Amino acid sequence: MRVKPYEEILASLDTTNHNRGMAFDADDRLYIAASLGGRRGVVRINQDRKAELFLSGPGIVGLAFTPSRALAITTTNAVYRVDVGIKGRPLF
Repeated sequence: MRVKPYEEILASLDTTNHNRGMAFDADDRLYIAASLGGRRGVVRINQDRKAELFLSGPGIVGLAFTPSRALAITTTNAVYRVDVGIKGRPLF
């Protein structure tokens, strides 16, 4: 079975009208502000390169994990905190 390259997966997501906010968790899964199958929100790409809609919501343009295992979500006009219980990847 052929596995799609990482670039192909990103190209298959609809990121129009988004700033492509991205973050990685401690397990190296990628979270990206995008649309998947016409549904907007945060898309998670697992290590097996399968994309799934992780969080649904319009206008999401940025995201970052917090030390308290939450996800800070920015939209075009607001900032939200969502408790997800997932540790983000350390920057250093």
